[in-house]
Amino acid sequence: MDDFIAARSQMALSLGFHIIFSCIGMVMPFFMAVSHYKWLKTNDEVYKNLTKAWSKGVAIFFATGAVSGTMLSFELGLLWPKFMDHAGPIFGMPFSLEGTAFFIEAIALGFFLYGWNKLNKWFHWFTGMVVGVSGLASGILVVAANAWMNSPAGFDFVNGQYLNIDPIQAMFNKAWFSQALHMCLAAFTATGFAVAGVHALMILRDRNAAFHLKAFKIAAVFACIAALLQPISGDISAKDVAKRQPAKLAAMEALYKTEKPAPLLIGGIVNEKDKTVKGAIKIPGALSFLAHGDFKAEVKGLDQIPENEHPPVAITHYAFQIMVGIGTLLLLVALTYFFILFKKKPLTENRWLLKLFVFAIPLGYLALEAGWVVTEVGRQPWIIYGIMRTKDAVTPMPGIAYSFYIFSAIYVSLSIIVTFLLYRQIKMVPVLYNKTEENNH
Repeated sequence: MDDFIAARSQMALSLGFHIIFSCIGMVMPFFMAVSHYKWLKTNDEVYKNLTKAWSKGVAIFFATGAVSGTMLSFELGLLWPKFMDHAGPIFGMPFSLEGTAFFIEAIALGFFLYGWNKLNKWFHWFTGMVVGVSGLASGILVVAANAWMNSPAGFDFVNGQYLNIDPIQAMFNKAWFSQALHMCLAAFTATGFAVAGVHALMILRDRNAAFHLKAFKIAAVFACIAALLQPISGDISAKDVAKRQPAKLAAMEALYKTEKPAPLLIGGIVNEKDKTVKGAIKIPGALSFLAHGDFKAEVKGLDQIPENEHPPVAITHYAFQIMVGIGTLLLLVALTYFFILFKKKPLTENRWLLKLFVFAIPLGYLALEAGWVVTEVGRQPWIIYGIMRTKDAVTPMPGIAYSFYIFSAIYVSLSIIVTFLLYRQIKMVPVLYNKTEENNH
């Protein structure tokens, strides 16, 4: 494994783990706040217990997110020194603001976890909301920094010099809104379905049904609303990418030749040597419509882009197919759920629906990871799109492969610890939170 691939793999691995930790840390506080609000309004003890149970989950992911995020910030400097040397002063602002949001989140979480029966009940609820809002702000700010790599702004690039730096313009670049919107909805969809799925499994096993049913309903509503909105944000993103990064769009759709009108490919096996796609279902004119809002528009293929600026087509295309495929599937689950709610049928009678949610536990995160593969691999060979190549940014230090192995071990162990802690949390539900249910019987 050469150092360049090792550096990219280490970054991919770190981001791949961190994205899951941070998404849960961004979204869970909102679930917690809803159940806390319901407890304050109804005085139903089950909601109080649910809030406490979820808050422990939030604490676990806050800690792991902090660890994995801190590692990432060091990796940026250690693995990509040339990139940080030039880019740091330009897109440093969202990172410093993210640090601020992180500290606010940490303080609010401390208040929330230790404030039971000590703080004013509405102030206590408010601190829980602050955890969610600042977590979401952190996510948006980091995505703004990533969007800058896809759509550089806020400086003039003259003779290899970065002049007239404007950090505000760099932060609010052309890609930040579409990327942040798509990412936030993805976080709510993935986390909502995972949480709802875990509670659905417990309902199916008939353990503490009252507790898990309330938990399921809160998570499922968030997940399903986000899943219904996601295609709209995906459409905004696709039109944006078509304008700014034609090479990425061509790789996403494995479009080797410029076509007018261009078909949308579903599935298919890419042959990068012959530049062909076999066995794909073609929907005529659909890509033209998705990219430009017109069924007869021309879509730029890879034949119009210099060979040395082509992203890896197969990986990008497959990742894009996985993301869209799962997104469509979750959209159908969401529609089914709302249909059952509308019919006012009790959920416990529809065991097949609960099983669907159990099946969907990992799907949102698979789509999330696939989406990030599309974003990052689709931007190659650039680290700053159109300005700096990834291979020019990597550290000249030898032995990066060893650091990749060490980091892999750290992340795998982090994941095992998190899984164990969460498993213990779920196992403890009847012990910790079931006193009221027994008293009621």
